[in-house]
Amino acid sequence: MRAMESKLVVVTGATAGIGKEAARGLAGMGARVVLVGRNPEKSHAVAEEIRATSTGSVDVALADFASLRSIRQLAETLADRYPRIDVLLSNAGVFRVRRAATQDGFEETFAVNHLAPFLLTNLLVARLKESAPSRVVVVASAAHYGQTLDFVDLQSEHGYKAMRTYGRSKLANVMFTYKLAGQLEGSGVTVNCLHPGFVATSLGSGNRIPVKPFMALFRLTGRAISVKQGSDTPIYLASSPEVEGVNGKYFDVRREKMSSPQSYNTDDQDRLWDVSAKLAGL
Repeated sequence: MRAMESKLVVVTGATAGIGKEAARGLAGMGARVVLVGRNPEKSHAVAEEIRATSTGSVDVALADFASLRSIRQLAETLADRYPRIDVLLSNAGVFRVRRAATQDGFEETFAVNHLAPFLLTNLLVARLKESAPSRVVVVASAAHYGQTLDFVDLQSEHGYKAMRTYGRSKLANVMFTYKLAGQLEGSGVTVNCLHPGFVATSLGSGNRIPVKPFMALFRLTGRAISVKQGSDTPIYLASSPEVEGVNGKYFDVRREKMSSPQSYNTDDQDRLWDVSAKLAGL
Protein backbone atom coordinates (compact mmCIF):
# COMPACT_ATOMS: atom_id res chain seq x y z
CA MET A 1 0.00 0.00 0.00
CA ARG A 2 3.07 2.29 0.07
CA ALA A 3 4.04 1.53 -3.50
CA MET A 4 3.83 5.21 -4.54
CA GLU A 5 5.51 6.72 -1.49
CA SER A 6 7.63 9.79 -2.42
CA LYS A 7 5.97 9.96 -5.87
CA LEU A 8 4.33 13.19 -7.04
CA VAL A 9 1.19 12.58 -9.10
CA VAL A 10 -0.82 15.27 -10.89
CA VAL A 11 -4.43 14.29 -11.62
CA THR A 12 -6.58 16.52 -13.81
CA GLY A 13 -10.35 16.46 -13.54
CA ALA A 14 -9.84 15.24 -9.99
CA THR A 15 -12.89 16.58 -8.16
CA ALA A 16 -15.36 13.93 -9.35
CA GLY A 17 -15.71 10.61 -11.09
CA ILE A 18 -12.70 8.65 -12.28
CA GLY A 19 -10.24 11.41 -11.45
CA LYS A 20 -11.39 11.65 -7.85
CA GLU A 21 -11.28 7.88 -7.32
CA ALA A 22 -7.89 7.59 -9.01
CA ALA A 23 -6.55 10.38 -6.78
CA ARG A 24 -7.97 8.62 -3.73
CA GLY A 25 -6.42 5.31 -4.75
CA LEU A 26 -2.99 6.77 -5.48
CA ALA A 27 -2.97 8.79 -2.25
CA GLY A 28 -3.85 5.57 -0.45
CA MET A 29 -0.69 4.07 -1.93
CA GLY A 30 1.39 6.83 -0.37
CA ALA A 31 1.66 9.24 -3.29
CA ARG A 32 1.62 13.00 -2.94
CA VAL A 33 -1.33 13.81 -5.18
CA VAL A 34 -2.08 17.18 -6.77
CA LEU A 35 -5.78 17.52 -7.49
CA VAL A 36 -6.43 19.77 -10.48
CA GLY A 37 -9.93 21.21 -10.48
CA ARG A 38 -11.80 24.30 -11.61
CA ASN A 39 -13.93 25.10 -8.56
CA PRO A 40 -11.88 26.17 -5.50
CA GLU A 41 -14.44 25.16 -2.86
CA LYS A 42 -15.12 21.78 -4.40
CA SER A 43 -11.43 21.08 -5.02
CA HIS A 44 -10.44 21.79 -1.42
CA ALA A 45 -13.40 19.82 -0.09
CA VAL A 46 -12.37 16.78 -2.13
CA ALA A 47 -8.78 17.19 -0.94
CA GLU A 48 -9.94 17.18 2.69
CA GLU A 49 -12.09 14.12 2.05
CA ILE A 50 -9.19 12.16 0.58
CA ARG A 51 -6.74 13.29 3.27
CA ALA A 52 -9.06 11.90 5.91
CA THR A 53 -8.75 8.36 4.59
CA SER A 54 -5.31 8.23 2.94
CA THR A 55 -1.69 7.96 3.95
CA GLY A 56 -0.43 10.20 1.16
CA SER A 57 -0.64 13.99 1.09
CA VAL A 58 -3.05 15.90 -1.13
CA ASP A 59 -2.53 19.32 -2.71
CA VAL A 60 -4.81 21.44 -4.89
CA ALA A 61 -4.08 23.33 -8.10
CA LEU A 62 -6.77 25.26 -9.94
CA ALA A 63 -7.35 25.52 -13.68
CA ASP A 64 -10.13 25.92 -16.21
CA PHE A 65 -9.48 23.48 -19.05
CA ALA A 66 -11.65 25.57 -21.36
CA SER A 67 -9.01 28.32 -21.21
CA LEU A 68 -5.53 27.98 -22.70
CA ARG A 69 -4.36 30.90 -20.59
CA SER A 70 -5.47 29.00 -17.48
CA ILE A 71 -3.60 25.91 -18.66
CA ARG A 72 -0.42 27.94 -19.06
CA GLN A 73 -0.86 29.35 -15.56
CA LEU A 74 -1.40 25.83 -14.23
CA ALA A 75 1.82 24.61 -15.86
CA GLU A 76 3.72 27.51 -14.30
CA THR A 77 2.22 26.80 -10.89
CA LEU A 78 3.13 23.10 -11.04
CA ALA A 79 6.66 23.82 -12.27
CA ASP A 80 7.19 26.40 -9.52
CA ARG A 81 5.80 24.26 -6.71
CA TYR A 82 7.21 20.85 -7.51
CA PRO A 83 10.82 20.00 -8.37
CA ARG A 84 9.65 16.68 -9.80
CA ILE A 85 6.52 15.19 -11.37
CA ASP A 86 6.45 11.41 -11.47
CA VAL A 87 3.03 10.92 -13.03
CA LEU A 88 0.71 13.14 -15.04
CA LEU A 89 -2.72 11.53 -15.13
CA SER A 90 -4.66 13.37 -17.81
CA ASN A 91 -8.32 12.75 -17.05
CA ALA A 92 -10.27 16.02 -17.40
CA GLY A 93 -13.00 15.89 -20.02
CA VAL A 94 -16.45 17.06 -21.06
CA PHE A 95 -19.36 15.91 -23.21
CA ARG A 96 -21.54 18.58 -24.79
CA VAL A 97 -24.97 17.78 -26.21
CA ARG A 98 -24.95 21.05 -28.12
CA ARG A 99 -22.00 22.86 -29.62
CA ALA A 100 -20.41 25.43 -27.34
CA ALA A 101 -17.34 27.59 -27.80
CA THR A 102 -14.63 28.46 -25.29
CA GLN A 103 -13.40 31.98 -24.60
CA ASP A 104 -10.54 31.18 -26.99
CA GLY A 105 -13.07 30.51 -29.74
CA PHE A 106 -12.59 26.74 -29.92
CA GLU A 107 -15.30 24.09 -29.86
CA GLU A 108 -15.45 23.10 -26.20
CA THR A 109 -15.23 19.30 -26.41
CA PHE A 110 -12.18 19.45 -28.67
CA ALA A 111 -10.61 22.19 -26.54
CA VAL A 112 -11.09 20.57 -23.13
CA ASN A 113 -10.61 16.92 -24.09
CA HIS A 114 -7.65 17.33 -26.45
CA LEU A 115 -6.18 20.80 -26.82
CA ALA A 116 -5.85 21.54 -23.09
CA PRO A 117 -4.06 18.27 -22.17
CA PHE A 118 -1.94 18.59 -25.33
CA LEU A 119 -0.74 22.01 -24.15
CA LEU A 120 -0.33 21.07 -20.49
CA THR A 121 1.65 17.93 -21.24
CA ASN A 122 3.97 19.74 -23.62
CA LEU A 123 4.57 22.48 -21.06
CA LEU A 124 5.46 19.86 -18.43
CA VAL A 125 7.59 17.59 -20.64
CA ALA A 126 10.87 19.09 -19.43
CA ARG A 127 9.94 18.48 -15.79
CA LEU A 128 8.78 14.94 -16.58
CA LYS A 129 12.11 14.22 -18.27
CA GLU A 130 13.99 15.58 -15.26
CA SER A 131 11.92 13.27 -13.06
CA ALA A 132 12.44 10.11 -15.15
CA PRO A 133 11.43 7.39 -14.86
CA SER A 134 8.06 9.10 -15.08
CA ARG A 135 4.71 8.44 -16.70
CA VAL A 136 1.97 10.18 -18.65
CA VAL A 137 -1.39 8.41 -18.49
CA VAL A 138 -4.17 9.61 -20.80
CA VAL A 139 -7.79 8.67 -20.15
CA ALA A 140 -9.23 8.14 -23.62
CA SER A 141 -12.31 6.08 -24.50
CA ALA A 142 -13.60 3.27 -26.69
CA ALA A 143 -15.75 6.03 -28.20
CA HIS A 144 -12.81 6.67 -30.53
CA TYR A 145 -13.52 3.48 -32.50
CA GLY A 146 -15.11 4.17 -35.86
CA GLN A 147 -14.14 7.85 -35.83
CA THR A 148 -11.97 9.77 -38.29
CA LEU A 149 -10.59 13.24 -37.74
CA ASP A 150 -11.99 15.88 -40.07
CA PHE A 151 -9.12 18.32 -40.43
CA VAL A 152 -11.29 20.65 -42.47
CA ASP A 153 -13.75 20.91 -39.57
CA LEU A 154 -11.88 20.13 -36.34
CA GLN A 155 -14.08 22.67 -34.57
CA SER A 156 -17.30 20.84 -35.54
CA GLU A 157 -18.85 23.97 -36.99
CA HIS A 158 -20.84 22.06 -39.61
CA GLY A 159 -23.47 19.52 -38.63
CA TYR A 160 -22.51 19.17 -34.94
CA LYS A 161 -23.20 15.72 -33.52
CA ALA A 162 -22.40 15.23 -29.85
CA MET A 163 -21.22 11.61 -29.88
CA ARG A 164 -19.20 12.06 -33.06
CA THR A 165 -17.48 15.14 -31.67
CA TYR A 166 -16.76 13.40 -28.39
CA GLY A 167 -15.46 10.30 -30.19
CA ARG A 168 -13.17 12.41 -32.34
CA SER A 169 -11.76 14.14 -29.27
CA LYS A 170 -10.99 10.72 -27.79
CA LEU A 171 -9.39 9.62 -31.07
CA ALA A 172 -7.22 12.73 -30.77
CA ASN A 173 -6.24 11.56 -27.26
CA VAL A 174 -5.07 8.20 -28.60
CA MET A 175 -3.19 9.70 -31.54
CA PHE A 176 -1.54 12.26 -29.27
CA THR A 177 -0.45 9.42 -26.98
CA TYR A 178 1.23 7.55 -29.81
CA LYS A 179 2.93 10.62 -31.26
CA LEU A 180 4.24 11.82 -27.89
CA ALA A 181 5.38 8.29 -26.95
CA GLY A 182 7.48 8.17 -30.10
CA GLN A 183 9.02 11.56 -29.36
CA LEU A 184 9.88 10.55 -25.79
CA GLU A 185 11.20 7.07 -26.58
CA GLY A 186 14.40 6.52 -24.62
CA SER A 187 13.88 9.57 -22.38
CA GLY A 188 12.61 7.59 -19.40
CA VAL A 189 9.13 9.08 -19.81
CA THR A 190 6.42 6.64 -20.90
CA VAL A 191 3.07 7.63 -22.40
CA ASN A 192 0.06 5.32 -22.46
CA CYS A 193 -3.69 5.72 -22.83
CA LEU A 194 -6.72 3.72 -21.81
CA HIS A 195 -10.43 3.05 -22.01
CA PRO A 196 -11.79 3.14 -18.43
CA GLY A 197 -15.02 1.32 -19.27
CA PHE A 198 -18.41 3.01 -19.47
CA VAL A 199 -18.67 4.87 -16.20
CA ALA A 200 -21.74 6.93 -15.30
CA THR A 201 -19.88 10.04 -14.12
CA SER A 202 -20.52 13.80 -14.17
CA LEU A 203 -18.89 14.05 -17.60
CA GLY A 204 -22.05 15.58 -19.05
CA SER A 205 -22.54 18.20 -16.34
CA GLY A 206 -22.99 21.70 -17.68
CA ASN A 207 -25.38 20.74 -20.46
CA ARG A 208 -28.69 22.55 -20.69
CA ILE A 209 -30.18 19.30 -21.96
CA PRO A 210 -29.92 16.72 -19.14
CA VAL A 211 -27.63 13.76 -19.78
CA LYS A 212 -28.62 11.85 -16.63
CA PRO A 213 -31.47 9.96 -18.35
CA PHE A 214 -28.94 8.49 -20.76
CA MET A 215 -26.71 7.48 -17.86
CA ALA A 216 -29.68 5.81 -16.15
CA LEU A 217 -30.45 3.90 -19.33
CA PHE A 218 -26.92 2.52 -19.50
CA ARG A 219 -27.16 1.44 -15.86
CA LEU A 220 -30.39 -0.43 -16.56
CA THR A 221 -28.88 -2.23 -19.55
CA GLY A 222 -25.91 -3.30 -17.43
CA ARG A 223 -23.33 -1.47 -19.50
CA ALA A 224 -22.23 0.99 -16.84
CA ILE A 225 -19.58 0.18 -14.25
CA SER A 226 -18.82 1.92 -10.96
CA VAL A 227 -16.53 4.89 -10.75
CA LYS A 228 -14.18 2.87 -8.57
CA GLN A 229 -14.00 0.16 -11.24
CA GLY A 230 -13.36 2.82 -13.86
CA SER A 231 -10.42 4.17 -11.88
CA ASP A 232 -8.68 0.80 -11.74
CA THR A 233 -6.83 0.94 -15.07
CA PRO A 234 -5.71 4.58 -14.63
CA ILE A 235 -4.31 3.69 -11.20
CA TYR A 236 -2.66 0.58 -12.65
CA LEU A 237 -0.93 2.52 -15.43
CA ALA A 238 0.15 5.24 -13.01
CA SER A 239 1.62 2.92 -10.41
CA SER A 240 2.20 -0.70 -11.38
CA PRO A 241 5.74 -2.03 -11.88
CA GLU A 242 4.20 -4.39 -14.44
CA VAL A 243 4.06 -1.53 -16.97
CA GLU A 244 7.40 0.05 -16.12
CA GLY A 245 8.97 0.93 -19.47
CA VAL A 246 5.83 0.14 -21.48
CA ASN A 247 5.33 2.99 -23.93
CA GLY A 248 2.83 4.04 -26.56
CA LYS A 249 0.09 1.51 -25.83
CA TYR A 250 -3.69 1.50 -25.46
CA PHE A 251 -5.13 -0.38 -22.48
CA ASP A 252 -8.55 -1.76 -21.58
CA VAL A 253 -9.11 -3.52 -18.23
CA ARG A 254 -5.35 -3.51 -17.56
CA ARG A 255 -4.60 -5.27 -20.84
CA GLU A 256 -2.91 -3.92 -23.93
CA LYS A 257 -5.39 -3.71 -26.78
CA MET A 258 -5.37 -2.56 -30.38
CA SER A 259 -6.97 0.84 -30.77
CA SER A 260 -8.80 1.80 -33.94
CA PRO A 261 -7.03 1.50 -37.32
CA GLN A 262 -7.36 5.27 -37.79
CA SER A 263 -5.42 5.95 -34.59
CA TYR A 264 -2.26 4.37 -36.06
CA ASN A 265 -2.19 6.63 -39.12
CA THR A 266 1.13 8.40 -38.63
CA ASP A 267 0.39 11.07 -41.24
CA ASP A 268 -2.73 12.05 -39.34
CA GLN A 269 -0.83 11.92 -36.05
CA ASP A 270 1.72 14.35 -37.46
CA ARG A 271 -0.97 16.59 -38.88
CA LEU A 272 -2.93 16.63 -35.63
CA TRP A 273 0.23 17.51 -33.70
CA ASP A 274 1.08 20.39 -36.02
CA VAL A 275 -2.45 21.79 -35.99
CA SER A 276 -2.74 21.44 -32.22
CA ALA A 277 0.61 23.16 -31.65
CA LYS A 278 -0.50 26.07 -33.81
CA LEU A 279 -3.89 26.39 -32.10
CA ALA A 280 -2.32 26.13 -28.63
CA GLY A 281 0.37 28.67 -29.46
CA LEU A 282 3.35 26.37 -28.99
